[in-house]
Amino acid sequence: MYKILEKQTLSDVVKLMIVEAPHVARSAKAGQFVIVIADEQGERIPLTIADHDKQAGTITLVIQEVGKSTMQMGQMQVGDSFYAIAGPLGRPTEIENYGTVICVAGGVGIAPMYPIARALKEAGNRVISIIGARTKALLFWEKRMRAVSDELVVCTDDGSYGRKALVTEPLKEILHAQDEQIAHIWAIGPTIMMKFVSLTTEPFKAPTTVSLNTVMIDGTGMCGGCRVAMREGARFVCVDGPEFDGHLVDWNNLLNRMQFYRAEEQLAVDQWHVHQCKLERVAVE
Repeated sequence: MYKILEKQTLSDVVKLMIVEAPHVARSAKAGQFVIVIADEQGERIPLTIADHDKQAGTITLVIQEVGKSTMQMGQMQVGDSFYAIAGPLGRPTEIENYGTVICVAGGVGIAPMYPIARALKEAGNRVISIIGARTKALLFWEKRMRAVSDELVVCTDDGSYGRKALVTEPLKEILHAQDEQIAHIWAIGPTIMMKFVSLTTEPFKAPTTVSLNTVMIDGTGMCGGCRVAMREGARFVCVDGPEFDGHLVDWNNLLNRMQFYRAEEQLAVDQWHVHQCKLERVAVE
């Protein structure tokens, strides 16, 4: 059993839990994930490892309540235990000293981005971070991200905090600037956000890595549920990812597959298209 040692409420629908899982904490690396089962009859839910402490034997999980199983997890309290946690799974982020890098995170994607940004900073990179959410109430870990970034830009769709903009706007401005070369970009967030980040960076030929969060069942590549179409063929997020070259992902295929299962993905898609249309209209005017 995997006991919950600490719980925090990051927003109305996002909970943070520090969980006792020594076998995961010993070998976890930035970019990896675990599959969590709440009880004996529970679903297998993939969650990115937001942080880990080898000495304490704990991992930090950030849970967004979007369905029956994640809502059940969100209601668990300190002292309760998860039935099972499998991991760490997936390929870790390739960390090295690239130079100047950009970390773009949206919504719950801020949680898995934090250990990546921290590892990149520790490796000697100059880290520019852009974080965003629909509204101020959904933003979290600003201080943590600022602590591991040389520069931090905060955006909200509605302008309730920071800059009123989609994360792609400051990203494009930074890429247009000629004062420094951007060596690599990471993006984590709603699928539609990662698609537009990849479309934004492709004309600049800036290497872009995205972290995909598809539907999973076994997490070992056997079920095929997490299959994602790439330009060079199909890949499995659980064993080949979760990180992929954003310029090679067939985004339309991925969005169609995910919208079949997830109502919130459709909501995110609709919101991004509305904002994108507004931006294009302003540009034309």
